[in-house]
Amino acid sequence: MKLSDMSPDTHGIVKGLSGDDHFLKRITSIGLTDQVDFQVVKNDRKMPVLVYVRETLLALNRKDCERIEVEVKA
Repeated sequence: MKLSDMSPDTHGIVKGLSGDDHFLKRITSIGLTDQVDFQVVKNDRKMPVLVYVRETLLALNRKDCERIEVEVKA
């Protein structure tokens, strides 16, 4: 599942990142790495996705969220 498809108040685990080196360096530098736990705070269409990860609230654009493969945490 892509990060952009997750519902608000859902917890998940990052399972994979895909993209060029610039994207991977940028996204990992803000704390989104493989196997990290996170929570989707807000996911409104046409708006950035708000994600709480490593005690930080991140606003990610939808294009970036399409490159982040996740698994919903039960």
